[in-house]
Order: sequence, then C-alpha cells, then structure tokens
Amino acid sequence: MDFEALKKYSALHPKPAGLTLQYGTAGFRSKAEQLDHVMFRMGLLAALRSRATGSTIGVMVTASHNPEEDNGVKLVDPLGEMLHPSWEEYATQLANAEEQELQKTLTEICQKAAVNQQKDASVFLGRDTRPSSKKLSQAVIDGVSVLGGQYHDYGLVTTPQLHYVVCCQNTRGQYGKPTLEGYYQKLSKAFMELIKKSPGSGEGQRHLKIDCANGIGALKLSEMQPYLPKEVLVHIYNDGTKEKLNHLCGADFVKVHQKPPKGLDMKPNERCCSFDGDADRIVYYYTDAAGHFHLIDGDKIATLISIFLKELLAKVGQTLKMAVIQTAYANGSSTRYLEETLQVPVHCVKTGVKHLHHKAQEFDVGVYFEANGHGTVLFSKAAENTIRQLAKEEKDDAKREAAKVLENLIDLINQTVGDAISDMLVIEAVLSLKGLTVHQWDAFYTDFPNRLLKVQVADRQVIDTTDAERRAVTPPGLQEKIDALVKKYKFSRAFVRPSGTEDVVRIYAEADTQENADALAHEVSLAVYHLAGGRGAPPQP
Repeated sequence: MDFEALKKYSALHPKPAGLTLQYGTAGFRSKAEQLDHVMFRMGLLAALRSRATGSTIGVMVTASHNPEEDNGVKLVDPLGEMLHPSWEEYATQLANAEEQELQKTLTEICQKAAVNQQKDASVFLGRDTRPSSKKLSQAVIDGVSVLGGQYHDYGLVTTPQLHYVVCCQNTRGQYGKPTLEGYYQKLSKAFMELIKKSPGSGEGQRHLKIDCANGIGALKLSEMQPYLPKEVLVHIYNDGTKEKLNHLCGADFVKVHQKPPKGLDMKPNERCCSFDGDADRIVYYYTDAAGHFHLIDGDKIATLISIFLKELLAKVGQTLKMAVIQTAYANGSSTRYLEETLQVPVHCVKTGVKHLHHKAQEFDVGVYFEANGHGTVLFSKAAENTIRQLAKEEKDDAKREAAKVLENLIDLINQTVGDAISDMLVIEAVLSLKGLTVHQWDAFYTDFPNRLLKVQVADRQVIDTTDAERRAVTPPGLQEKIDALVKKYKFSRAFVRPSGTEDVVRIYAEADTQENADALAHEVSLAVYHLAGGRGAPPQP
C-alpha cells in the first residue's frame, strides 16, 4: 500500500469534523455535500473487498427514493448480492475514521479480512441521475486507483443493472453478458418468447403508463424500448427533463400517500405503474370507473407471480419446493390468501431486503417482495437445471411447454436484486398470459385497512423485538399492553419496531375497518410513548 499517495489523495477528500455515518441496508445516505470523503473511502474498501474475494465488486452511487439533494453509495458483492454484513462494519469504521487514523484502519481491515495486497482489484461503477453523482463517483475512482485497482465506469445505470453486470462478470458470462446491451437483449428475448404464447397476442397493443420518478429509470427504459415487441407500448412520464427527482412522484410517494403521482394523467381502468428513483422498486395502480384510486403493492405483485409459478410447477410435475417470503409489514390479507387459498407456504423475516433474499435462497423457488414494491424471485441452481433440461428433453408436450415458460421466466427475472424494469416485464407477461385485467388482479383479495405511525423516543434501543419483529421483548409490559389493545378489534394485529436510522419507533396496525386500524395504531402509539420514553408531546389521534 502506497501510504504517501493515500495521504495525498485523502487530503483531497477530507472528512467533515464530527460527522458519523452508519452503513445500513441501503448503504450510506446523507446530504450530497457530506459524502465526498465517504465515496473516496468506499473506493478504497471496494478495492480491498475485490482482493479479498478474488472477484469484481460493484459500487453504486445513488440515494434511491430520497430527495434529489441527498446522495448515497452501496457496494455490490460478487454474485450481485448486497455487501456481506462483516464488511458493512468495515465500511462504517472506514467512513468514520479521522484522517490520521485512515492508514491504521485500512491495515486493520486487511489483517482481519486476510486481504492479499498482491492480488488484482477490479471494480465496476455506476451512478444515478442526481446532479451530485458524477463528482461523487469520481471520488470513488480516486479511491480505487490509489490502491492500484482497475475500474470500469458504466456511467448512468439503474441500481439493478449494476448488480446484474457484476454477477455476469463474476460468473464468467454464465448469467449473461456484462453489458447494458446484454441486459436488454437477455430480458427482451425472454419477454418476447413469453408474450408469443399469450392467448390474445394478436389482439392489438397493450398500453402501460409508467411514472419514472424523474430518475434513471426513464433513461434506461427509453434505451430498452427498441428491443421490446411492438405489441407492448410503454408510455413514459416524469422522465426527468422538467421536474425534480422523486418530487411528488415515484413508487415511494405513491405507496406512502396512496395517490397517483404528479405528471401522469390517469383514465379509469388504465394500467399504470411507478418506479422509484434508482429503479429497484415498482408498484402498480389504477382508478376505477367511480374515480377511486387502487394501489397494487409488493404483496399483490408477489401473489400474482406466485399463482403463475404454482400453476407451472404443477404442470411440469416436479416436486420443487416453492415459498413466499414476507416481512411483518405485509398485509395480513395477502398472507391469508397465499396460505389458505393458494396453499403456498409463507415465511416471515425481519425487515430489510437482505433478510428476505437470504431466506428465499433456502427454497427451489423463493418469491420475495416487500410491500414497498422491492422484490424478485430466486431459483436454486438445481431447480434451474431441472427446468432447463425438461424444456429441452421432456417428451410430454404439455410438460415441455410449461418448462419452456418457466425457463423464459428464469431469464426475464433479475435474480440478483429487485429490478423495476424486469419486474414490470414479468408482471406484463403474466397478465397477458393469464388474460387478466388490472381490475381482476386487484380483486384476488382485499387488503385489511392499516395505518403506519411513528413515535419519537429518547433512545430507540429501549425497544427490542423477537419473532421477525412481530413481538416486543423490552420494555417490560409493552407487548402485554399491545396484546390487550389488539383484542378489542376484529381481524386486527399490531407491532412496533425501532427505526434503523433515527430515534423513532415505527408502529403498524391492521383491523377490519380504517377507523379501527387508526384507533388501534393511536392506542399503541400512546403505549409506546408512555412505556418506551416518548419525546415531546404525547401522540394526538
């Protein structure tokens, strides 16, 4: 390690005094002007991680659905998955080290993680459309270069595209070509094969309106349009030419406010969807004839995909195990429908994509979606091999055809991470193949009315949870109080969990009516306020 060069470059990316940041599920996020030193140091860390794994590592500069003036960075591990938890700790240590401790911190990481300094380092870089992203990604390049690493800058890409190219590179092309063109070709070919089999394929065009959150999704979707079949017409709104990123639009806005984004004109029963700022989340919605807005969130997306997969798996006649993975935030009505009507096993895990992804890997076919619209489907290597073999060699026509549909689905799904473009194409293919309208899809089940609240507390760590965050262990008496409150309402449940980023406790409540869900959420928030050290005035109904 050339410590002189390190010192010189580090001085060009100084750490603001007194600033401490934490690497979480979303990597680092903050105001863009506070992140220059973090980007430089994540360049350093990516080079070390690359040497430790003997693989290419990705660095994505984005703050996803945060406001335009924020930015952030996350590292991508060799198979396109999120950074290993032990390295999340190294990232936090490195980002918070004072200037004079930087060399020592790097040396310690190298020792703990047994990094071979002689090995080559290779880093793939991508960024979103924020005004600050170009300069910040240059800081990452400085970090990689000062440690003698090689880098390839993909420039403007969606977060899932960077995950995809990293996986392609490290599987030596088995997963696909590590280029954007390779991504567009692989997905569009699989999509066309699926659409060809749909019952109404000759009946004119399918229209879909897409709100791209004024972000990177708009650029990449327009790049992909020439690859898509003419039967599918996507109309792009909020393309970033006029308005600010994520401002009154995007998947997060639509999900939280339960209303259409600004800048998209909806006519009754038209299919519409929204991406988030870095295109790794998607939600669908429509208005009915009476003008009422209907949101189709991640739970309903998981349900649609599960129905389709279950039918296909039954047709191929293999004993492949399928499951749906949810968090405590999944609507109780979706869990009921999956378990009781569809008879698909459902597993609940802690909030955070990495927990869902990890659990989904335990099954032949693991479907996971967070309610916010982030999700994908994972196929085990064995399941994938079985399916591809059946698609080639199965003598029974019906079985072989079903296996071919599954094979195309495997190629259409981005298994590295939730991907709005890929998920959108999967949904469009399934709706088309099953001949479903958006209205019929929505009618699978009715969500239980629910309410999300948060209560400010002096210290969020007083709340500890168990059972995938569905029960509070501390403070004493809180869970008993919640249990008693839940008993007052029909079809109700409630849980509380500390925020991962700020001193607030998040509260979720569900009941048979909106009025009851609101009342339950409020009563639970008062219990949290009184038993867990609430700050400020007590919550008002």
